[in-house]
Amino acid sequence: MTEGMIGLVDCNNFFVSCERVFNPSLDGKPVVVLSNNDGCVVAMSNEAKKLGITRGEPYFKVRYLERDGLIALSGNHRLYGDMSDRVMSVLRSLVPSIEVYSIDEAFLLFEPNTGDLEGFGRYIVETVKRYTGIPVSIGMAPTRTLAKMAARFAKKYPGYHGACMIDTDVKRLKALELTEIGDVWGIGRRQSAKLKAMSIVTAAGFASLEREQVRRLFTVVGEKTWRELRGEACIEHVTVPPERQTITTSRSFPKDIYSFDELRQAVATFAAIASRKLRKQHGLALEIEVWARTNRFNEKNPQYSSMARETFLDATADTMLISAAATRALKRVFRAGVGFKKAGITISRITSEEGFQQSLFHDVAEDERRKRLMNVIDSLNENLTASASVHVASAARATSLIAEGHKSKPSHPQSVQLFNPATMRPI
Repeated sequence: MTEGMIGLVDCNNFFVSCERVFNPSLDGKPVVVLSNNDGCVVAMSNEAKKLGITRGEPYFKVRYLERDGLIALSGNHRLYGDMSDRVMSVLRSLVPSIEVYSIDEAFLLFEPNTGDLEGFGRYIVETVKRYTGIPVSIGMAPTRTLAKMAARFAKKYPGYHGACMIDTDVKRLKALELTEIGDVWGIGRRQSAKLKAMSIVTAAGFASLEREQVRRLFTVVGEKTWRELRGEACIEHVTVPPERQTITTSRSFPKDIYSFDELRQAVATFAAIASRKLRKQHGLALEIEVWARTNRFNEKNPQYSSMARETFLDATADTMLISAAATRALKRVFRAGVGFKKAGITISRITSEEGFQQSLFHDVAEDERRKRLMNVIDSLNENLTASASVHVASAARATSLIAEGHKSKPSHPQSVQLFNPATMRPI
């Protein structure tokens, strides 16, 4: 059962671990990372979990735990993306073939002659921690579903020293008995509820069903999960999860922003970043949400938070159209006299650009011209460093604003000019 083994590397409490790399004073303390609008908990340290905090819980419900030492942090997604790249780079240096599954997970495809695979797994865990500071766990098994299961055991039980291997039928059956059906990769809430109604509460119960039963009850995906639990590898090449249905970009500012123009320029930068990500996944968005809030840690000043939404007649990935819609939404969010500490955008209702039917009044020729412009900007950015990238004019001016917190002159959100943000001069 050791031929063709697959590993699943999972970063432990990833967002919190990233924060701890750059702020070691957080080690050993209950820490949570909050969602983009600081409304919900999206990540917790083990110490925070012991306080009973769960993922997705509204922060106002657990804020009272600050008196017990709870530390809440706003998410820094650029940092998390950079740290993820570092982890994946280390993994690529150790294993010839990896499949990045998410920001904090990757499948490893081991060669048949790897040797002491369990020892090599522990070496991977130690090496990633040494070079990145991020603690990881690894599960190894003959299928991706079992590897995910093994990684859970590696993370949960310290005795594995970060590496758990399911390489015999005895280990596989024991792992299935100890795994709740809702924790099986590929089993969703509806499927889990259906199985529990049949008194099937563990992975072992599901794996013991007859193939015909599984085919009647579930889709082809459900049958593949069943086969994988039985040791048959049939899920192949899972690189990146399905295209994101939302893309969020946000930032906390070095100092409170009172000017609409400065806030608009920041939002224009967010729109440019999100639009580029959207084009990279060949998607189109039908909706954008803009939000902004004051510093929730400054109790001396009145608190304010607001959100507004804009819908596109035609789905788009055009930076200028998305930026203009963001500006319209921001006008409804902005309040004079309020100092904004954080703002962000979320583009949603994303669909594939392939085969999408635009409205009757859609200008195809204009759309093609704008696409060519966006392609030129993206191509230029591929070959430039972050300090010398090309943006829509208002977004380029905002790059300096966000980095240094100083005022800059307003520019029209629909004008296009190529800037070098390092010099703030046109290219």
